[in-house]
Amino acid sequence: MKLAGSAIHFTGFYLFFILTRPFLWLPMRVLYLISDFLYFLVYYFPGYRKRVVFNNLRNSFPEKTEDDLVRIAKKFYSHLCDSFIESFAMDGMNKRSIIKRCRWKNIELLDRYYAGEKSVIAVFGHYGNWEWLSGLPLQTGYRVLALYKPLSNIYFDRYMKNLRQKFGLRAVPVIRTLQVITEYYEKGVPTITLFLGDQRPMKRHIRYWTGFLNQDTPVMLGSEQIAKRLDQVVVFLSMNKIGRGHYEVEIIPVTEHPQSARQYEITEMHTRLLESQIRKRPEYWLWSHKRWKHKLEVRS
Repeated sequence: MKLAGSAIHFTGFYLFFILTRPFLWLPMRVLYLISDFLYFLVYYFPGYRKRVVFNNLRNSFPEKTEDDLVRIAKKFYSHLCDSFIESFAMDGMNKRSIIKRCRWKNIELLDRYYAGEKSVIAVFGHYGNWEWLSGLPLQTGYRVLALYKPLSNIYFDRYMKNLRQKFGLRAVPVIRTLQVITEYYEKGVPTITLFLGDQRPMKRHIRYWTGFLNQDTPVMLGSEQIAKRLDQVVVFLSMNKIGRGHYEVEIIPVTEHPQSARQYEITEMHTRLLESQIRKRPEYWLWSHKRWKHKLEVRS
Protein backbone atom coordinates (compact mmCIF):
# COMPACT_ATOMS: atom_id res chain seq x y z
CA MET A 1 0.00 0.00 0.00
CA LYS A 2 2.85 2.39 0.82
CA LEU A 3 4.49 1.68 -2.54
CA ALA A 4 1.20 2.32 -4.35
CA GLY A 5 0.72 5.58 -2.47
CA SER A 6 4.27 6.66 -3.24
CA ALA A 7 3.75 5.90 -6.94
CA ILE A 8 0.57 8.01 -6.98
CA HIS A 9 2.39 10.89 -5.27
CA PHE A 10 5.27 10.60 -7.74
CA THR A 11 2.97 10.50 -10.78
CA GLY A 12 0.80 13.36 -9.55
CA PHE A 13 3.76 15.61 -8.88
CA TYR A 14 5.54 14.99 -12.17
CA LEU A 15 2.36 15.50 -14.17
CA PHE A 16 2.02 18.84 -12.40
CA PHE A 17 5.70 19.61 -12.96
CA ILE A 18 5.62 18.85 -16.70
CA LEU A 19 2.36 20.71 -17.29
CA THR A 20 3.39 23.86 -15.41
CA ARG A 21 6.99 24.24 -16.64
CA PRO A 22 6.08 26.10 -19.87
CA PHE A 23 4.07 28.70 -17.94
CA LEU A 24 7.10 29.84 -15.91
CA TRP A 25 8.50 31.70 -18.87
CA LEU A 26 5.31 33.54 -19.75
CA PRO A 27 5.03 37.24 -18.82
CA MET A 28 2.90 37.99 -15.77
CA ARG A 29 0.21 39.70 -17.86
CA VAL A 30 -0.39 36.39 -19.65
CA LEU A 31 -0.36 34.45 -16.39
CA TYR A 32 -3.06 36.77 -15.06
CA LEU A 33 -5.26 35.85 -18.04
CA ILE A 34 -4.89 32.24 -16.86
CA SER A 35 -5.78 33.42 -13.36
CA ASP A 36 -8.97 35.02 -14.72
CA PHE A 37 -9.93 31.69 -16.31
CA LEU A 38 -9.20 29.83 -13.07
CA TYR A 39 -11.39 32.29 -11.16
CA PHE A 40 -14.29 31.47 -13.47
CA LEU A 41 -13.83 27.77 -12.70
CA VAL A 42 -13.29 27.91 -8.94
CA TYR A 43 -16.13 30.36 -8.31
CA TYR A 44 -18.79 29.04 -10.69
CA PHE A 45 -18.10 25.38 -11.58
CA PRO A 46 -19.10 24.27 -8.96
CA GLY A 47 -16.97 26.45 -6.73
CA TYR A 48 -14.06 25.79 -4.38
CA ARG A 49 -15.11 25.60 -0.70
CA LYS A 50 -17.88 28.13 -1.28
CA ARG A 51 -19.85 26.92 1.72
CA VAL A 52 -16.80 27.44 3.97
CA VAL A 53 -16.09 30.86 2.49
CA PHE A 54 -19.65 32.18 2.84
CA ASN A 55 -20.10 30.75 6.34
CA ASN A 56 -16.87 32.43 7.42
CA LEU A 57 -17.90 35.73 5.85
CA ARG A 58 -21.42 35.70 7.33
CA ASN A 59 -20.13 34.93 10.81
CA SER A 60 -17.35 37.51 10.58
CA PHE A 61 -19.48 40.34 9.18
CA PRO A 62 -23.08 39.92 10.44
CA GLU A 63 -23.67 43.60 9.73
CA LYS A 64 -23.10 43.21 5.98
CA THR A 65 -25.80 42.40 3.43
CA GLU A 66 -25.72 39.27 1.30
CA ASP A 67 -24.84 41.41 -1.72
CA ASP A 68 -21.87 42.83 0.21
CA LEU A 69 -20.68 39.31 1.05
CA VAL A 70 -21.00 38.17 -2.56
CA ARG A 71 -18.86 41.11 -3.69
CA ILE A 72 -16.20 40.27 -1.09
CA ALA A 73 -16.29 36.58 -2.02
CA LYS A 74 -15.83 37.28 -5.74
CA LYS A 75 -12.87 39.56 -5.03
CA PHE A 76 -11.45 36.92 -2.69
CA TYR A 77 -11.64 34.17 -5.32
CA SER A 78 -10.05 36.44 -7.91
CA HIS A 79 -7.20 37.21 -5.51
CA LEU A 80 -6.89 33.53 -4.53
CA CYS A 81 -6.28 32.60 -8.17
CA ASP A 82 -3.81 35.46 -8.55
CA SER A 83 -1.85 34.38 -5.48
CA PHE A 84 -1.81 30.75 -6.68
CA ILE A 85 -0.36 31.83 -10.01
CA GLU A 86 2.07 34.25 -8.34
CA SER A 87 3.38 31.64 -5.91
CA PHE A 88 4.35 29.19 -8.62
CA ALA A 89 5.56 32.00 -10.91
CA MET A 90 8.15 32.68 -8.19
CA ASP A 91 10.01 29.63 -9.50
CA GLY A 92 10.87 31.61 -12.63
CA MET A 93 11.62 34.90 -10.90
CA ASN A 94 15.05 36.36 -10.30
CA LYS A 95 16.12 38.49 -7.34
CA ARG A 96 15.43 41.76 -9.12
CA SER A 97 11.88 40.75 -9.91
CA ILE A 98 10.88 39.68 -6.38
CA ILE A 99 12.41 42.87 -4.93
CA LYS A 100 10.42 44.96 -7.41
CA ARG A 101 7.14 43.12 -6.84
CA CYS A 102 7.30 42.80 -3.06
CA ARG A 103 8.58 46.04 -1.54
CA TRP A 104 9.40 46.58 2.12
CA LYS A 105 8.14 49.92 3.38
CA ASN A 106 10.35 50.47 6.44
CA ILE A 107 13.16 47.94 6.34
CA GLU A 108 15.33 50.37 8.32
CA LEU A 109 13.50 49.19 11.44
CA LEU A 110 15.04 45.74 10.97
CA ASP A 111 18.40 47.39 10.32
CA ARG A 112 18.18 48.99 13.76
CA TYR A 113 17.34 45.70 15.46
CA TYR A 114 20.14 43.96 13.57
CA ALA A 115 22.66 46.62 14.63
CA GLY A 116 21.59 45.95 18.23
CA GLU A 117 22.06 42.19 17.70
CA LYS A 118 18.40 41.54 18.50
CA SER A 119 16.66 38.55 16.99
CA VAL A 120 13.10 39.03 15.76
CA ILE A 121 9.84 37.10 15.72
CA ALA A 122 7.81 38.33 12.71
CA VAL A 123 4.11 37.42 12.79
CA PHE A 124 1.83 37.64 9.77
CA GLY A 125 -1.42 36.12 8.50
CA HIS A 126 -2.77 34.32 5.46
CA TYR A 127 -3.13 37.71 3.86
CA GLY A 128 -2.00 39.10 0.51
CA ASN A 129 0.54 36.68 -0.92
CA TRP A 130 2.50 35.52 2.10
CA GLU A 131 4.67 33.21 -0.04
CA TRP A 132 6.41 36.29 -1.47
CA LEU A 133 7.71 37.13 2.01
CA SER A 134 10.42 34.59 1.16
CA GLY A 135 12.26 37.46 -0.57
CA LEU A 136 13.07 38.99 2.84
CA PRO A 137 16.67 37.61 2.94
CA LEU A 138 17.45 39.91 0.00
CA GLN A 139 16.58 42.91 2.18
CA THR A 140 18.44 42.22 5.42
CA GLY A 141 21.57 40.76 6.99
CA TYR A 142 19.48 38.54 9.26
CA ARG A 143 19.31 34.77 8.90
CA VAL A 144 15.66 34.37 7.94
CA LEU A 145 13.74 31.31 9.10
CA ALA A 146 10.20 30.37 8.07
CA LEU A 147 8.09 27.71 9.74
CA TYR A 148 6.12 25.25 7.63
CA LYS A 149 4.08 22.07 7.92
CA PRO A 150 5.53 19.31 5.70
CA LEU A 151 3.15 18.06 3.00
CA SER A 152 2.13 14.40 2.84
CA ASN A 153 3.34 14.19 -0.78
CA ILE A 154 7.13 14.18 -0.38
CA TYR A 155 7.67 15.37 -3.96
CA PHE A 156 5.40 18.40 -3.61
CA ASP A 157 6.91 19.00 -0.17
CA ARG A 158 10.44 19.08 -1.59
CA TYR A 159 9.34 21.35 -4.43
CA MET A 160 7.62 23.86 -2.14
CA LYS A 161 10.50 23.82 0.32
CA ASN A 162 13.03 24.56 -2.45
CA LEU A 163 10.76 27.27 -3.84
CA ARG A 164 10.52 29.01 -0.48
CA GLN A 165 14.28 28.76 0.04
CA LYS A 166 15.13 30.16 -3.40
CA PHE A 167 16.18 33.59 -2.13
CA GLY A 168 18.09 32.45 0.95
CA LEU A 169 15.38 31.75 3.49
CA ARG A 170 15.60 28.57 5.58
CA ALA A 171 12.34 26.59 5.81
CA VAL A 172 11.99 24.92 9.21
CA PRO A 173 9.45 22.19 10.02
CA VAL A 174 7.11 23.38 12.77
CA ILE A 175 8.06 20.45 14.98
CA ARG A 176 11.69 21.71 15.04
CA THR A 177 10.87 25.38 15.69
CA LEU A 178 12.34 25.80 19.17
CA GLN A 179 15.32 23.55 18.45
CA VAL A 180 16.45 25.48 15.36
CA ILE A 181 15.83 28.96 16.79
CA THR A 182 17.72 28.01 19.95
CA GLU A 183 20.68 26.69 17.93
CA TYR A 184 21.09 30.06 16.20
CA TYR A 185 20.56 31.88 19.51
CA GLU A 186 23.33 29.89 21.21
CA LYS A 187 25.68 30.59 18.29
CA GLY A 188 24.98 34.32 18.53
CA VAL A 189 23.49 34.47 15.01
CA PRO A 190 20.66 37.05 14.80
CA THR A 191 17.54 35.59 13.19
CA ILE A 192 14.14 36.65 11.95
CA THR A 193 11.60 33.86 12.30
CA LEU A 194 8.40 34.10 10.25
CA PHE A 195 5.31 32.87 12.12
CA LEU A 196 1.86 32.48 10.58
CA GLY A 197 -0.26 33.95 13.34
CA ASP A 198 -3.66 32.71 12.14
CA GLN A 199 -3.01 28.98 11.97
CA ARG A 200 -5.63 26.78 13.60
CA PRO A 201 -4.14 24.87 16.55
CA MET A 202 -4.76 21.15 16.85
CA LYS A 203 -7.60 20.64 19.31
CA ARG A 204 -5.42 18.99 21.95
CA HIS A 205 -2.97 21.91 21.79
CA ILE A 206 -5.51 24.71 22.36
CA ARG A 207 -4.52 26.76 25.42
CA TYR A 208 -6.05 30.15 24.71
CA TRP A 209 -9.17 31.58 23.04
CA THR A 210 -9.81 35.14 21.97
CA GLY A 211 -12.41 37.14 20.05
CA PHE A 212 -11.46 37.41 16.39
CA LEU A 213 -13.75 38.59 13.60
CA ASN A 214 -16.85 38.32 15.77
CA GLN A 215 -16.12 34.72 16.80
CA ASP A 216 -14.49 32.77 19.63
CA THR A 217 -11.19 31.72 18.11
CA PRO A 218 -8.36 29.47 19.36
CA VAL A 219 -4.91 30.92 18.76
CA MET A 220 -1.41 29.50 18.79
CA LEU A 221 0.94 30.84 21.46
CA GLY A 222 4.28 29.73 20.03
CA SER A 223 5.44 33.14 18.83
CA GLU A 224 4.77 34.73 22.22
CA GLN A 225 6.33 31.87 24.19
CA ILE A 226 9.55 31.80 22.14
CA ALA A 227 9.83 35.60 22.17
CA LYS A 228 9.59 35.59 25.96
CA ARG A 229 11.93 32.64 26.43
CA LEU A 230 14.71 34.03 24.21
CA ASP A 231 13.95 37.76 24.63
CA GLN A 232 13.29 38.37 20.93
CA VAL A 233 11.66 41.46 19.46
CA VAL A 234 8.16 40.89 18.05
CA VAL A 235 6.87 42.64 14.93
CA PHE A 236 3.80 42.24 12.74
CA LEU A 237 4.18 42.12 8.96
CA SER A 238 1.30 43.99 7.35
CA MET A 239 1.26 42.95 3.69
CA ASN A 240 -0.85 45.16 1.45
CA LYS A 241 -1.77 44.56 -2.18
CA ILE A 242 -1.07 47.79 -4.03
CA GLY A 243 -1.73 46.44 -7.53
CA ARG A 244 -2.00 43.17 -9.38
CA GLY A 245 1.31 41.41 -8.82
CA HIS A 246 2.63 44.13 -6.51
CA TYR A 247 2.71 44.14 -2.70
CA GLU A 248 4.09 46.37 0.03
CA VAL A 249 5.05 45.10 3.47
CA GLU A 250 4.99 47.39 6.49
CA ILE A 251 6.86 46.25 9.60
CA ILE A 252 4.80 47.17 12.68
CA PRO A 253 6.50 46.89 16.10
CA VAL A 254 4.58 44.82 18.65
CA THR A 255 7.12 44.83 21.48
CA GLU A 256 10.86 45.24 21.94
CA HIS A 257 10.67 43.94 25.51
CA PRO A 258 8.68 40.69 25.38
CA GLN A 259 9.74 39.50 28.84
CA SER A 260 7.99 42.46 30.46
CA ALA A 261 4.71 41.82 28.59
CA ARG A 262 1.78 40.25 30.42
CA GLN A 263 0.70 36.73 29.57
CA TYR A 264 -1.19 36.66 26.23
CA GLU A 265 -0.57 40.39 25.68
CA ILE A 266 1.72 39.82 22.69
CA THR A 267 -0.71 37.34 21.15
CA GLU A 268 -3.58 39.78 21.60
CA MET A 269 -1.61 42.62 20.02
CA HIS A 270 -0.67 40.84 16.80
CA THR A 271 -4.15 39.27 16.57
CA ARG A 272 -5.77 42.71 16.77
CA LEU A 273 -3.41 44.04 14.08
CA LEU A 274 -4.37 41.23 11.72
CA GLU A 275 -8.06 41.67 12.47
CA SER A 276 -7.85 45.39 11.70
CA GLN A 277 -6.10 44.65 8.41
CA ILE A 278 -8.77 42.13 7.40
CA ARG A 279 -11.65 44.46 8.25
CA LYS A 280 -10.20 47.18 6.01
CA ARG A 281 -9.78 44.96 2.93
CA PRO A 282 -11.31 41.55 3.65
CA GLU A 283 -10.92 40.18 0.12
CA TYR A 284 -7.20 39.50 0.63
CA TRP A 285 -7.52 37.09 3.58
CA LEU A 286 -7.77 33.30 3.14
CA TRP A 287 -11.51 32.80 3.72
CA SER A 288 -11.38 29.20 2.43
CA HIS A 289 -9.30 28.24 5.47
CA LYS A 290 -11.34 26.27 8.06
CA ARG A 291 -10.23 28.65 10.78
CA TRP A 292 -13.20 28.02 13.08
CA LYS A 293 -13.37 24.23 12.88
CA HIS A 294 -13.00 24.00 16.67
CA LYS A 295 -15.71 25.50 18.87
CA LEU A 296 -15.33 26.83 22.39
CA GLU A 297 -17.07 24.53 24.82
CA VAL A 298 -18.81 26.46 27.58
CA ARG A 299 -19.11 24.38 30.73
CA SER A 300 -21.95 25.08 33.14
